[in-house]
Amino acid sequence: MKLIGSLASPYVRKVRVVMSEKKLDYEFVLEDVWSADTTIFQSNPLGKVPCLVMEDGGAMFDSRVIVEYLDTMSPVGKLIPAAGRERASIKVWEALADGVADAGILARLERIQRSPSQQSEAWVQRQLDKVRHGTRAMALALGDHPFCAGKQFSLADVAMGCTLGWISFRFPEIDWRDEHPNLARLFDKLSERPSFKETVPIV
Repeated sequence: MKLIGSLASPYVRKVRVVMSEKKLDYEFVLEDVWSADTTIFQSNPLGKVPCLVMEDGGAMFDSRVIVEYLDTMSPVGKLIPAAGRERASIKVWEALADGVADAGILARLERIQRSPSQQSEAWVQRQLDKVRHGTRAMALALGDHPFCAGKQFSLADVAMGCTLGWISFRFPEIDWRDEHPNLARLFDKLSERPSFKETVPIV
């Protein structure tokens, strides 16, 4: 398999962490989707990363789709329950984490892709409010549990850890660690896992 992505994307990191936890072999291909000579459209018509290219040439995109598929490829480190309320709970955690990342990315793009005269600070603050509300919801849902889903490491922790890592990377002024010590404790614990150490976001 071949994974097309960037070193900074929280969604690409989520896939890379899952592949590491599942002990799956793959080739990582760096791609800058904002470059004029990007070739991402050859694999993903939406022009986004991550994109997983199979051995038969078929492509899979959207991190949620990719990680769900990857979890079926090996019994090692099962990350998503098979069915029922437990499965739905993990997927809600992933949706929350991805939603926080979505809002942060929209705020960042407003600031770096548009000229100052075109930027809307009200739009940026609206997105950053979503980030703050989202991290608060994560902290409330986590409570004093050792992991997002209770006692076991799961995709919920992967998604949450990748999003919070990206927020710290791109918005260091958002002090989620002091505001939510329980998230900070879990994030620090996740950061000690080889899968997280290997995928720290960089420019």
